[in-house]
Amino acid sequence: MFWTVTLSLLEGLVVLLRIFAMTLLFSLPLGLLIAFGSMSKWAPLRALRHKHPKLAAFRPVSGLFNLIVWVIRGTPLMLQLIIIYYGPGMWFDNNIWGGGSGGRGTRRQSCRSACYFSEIYRGGIEGVPVGQREAGEVLGMKRSQIFFKITLLQMVKRIVPPMSNEIITLVKDTSLAQIIAISELIMRGDKFMKSDGITWPLFYTGLFYLLVNGVLTIIFNLIEKKMDYFKV
Repeated sequence: MFWTVTLSLLEGLVVLLRIFAMTLLFSLPLGLLIAFGSMSKWAPLRALRHKHPKLAAFRPVSGLFNLIVWVIRGTPLMLQLIIIYYGPGMWFDNNIWGGGSGGRGTRRQSCRSACYFSEIYRGGIEGVPVGQREAGEVLGMKRSQIFFKITLLQMVKRIVPPMSNEIITLVKDTSLAQIIAISELIMRGDKFMKSDGITWPLFYTGLFYLLVNGVLTIIFNLIEKKMDYFKV
């Protein structure tokens, strides 16, 4: 029984790692794009700043991205999974989400994680002193050079601790994939409890999560030490 449970949980672990890796791959760059969108200063009505200052301050791109982040962060992931997965089939009599289990879980969690990552990126970018960017301009550096050589280096150092916490949370959130019938780690352990009346497989799944998150914790601790190239 022990080896049967172990093999089943290892298969669930593979599904967990697949969903986690693909979600991370898509959500990290997407989160950076959302962060740039939420910080956009484009104001198409700026010419009206003398007559209508409130209209002149309207920034549609920033407002749109902030609205998206607010909705995604303000609603439960479980609710989002149910609506996005089952909604199209109920409304249009057509399930638009094809692909394997890992792909289905990835598409739903990437957007959610990207919104959380975007706030971490934004906090890291805005946390860099303005004076340092201005110093780059005085030295004749281009905006791209200022971002990659000044802002980015300091942003990465600042965001490693909150980013590591969010990534570890992402590992645990993969368990919600069972809501859309993906046979991940916890779902496999739960099957043994329902079919054989034993509870220890559920506790056994906790060891797998501790193992994965333990490895991630060690990796991020090493990254923090490597990033200690200057003192803030």
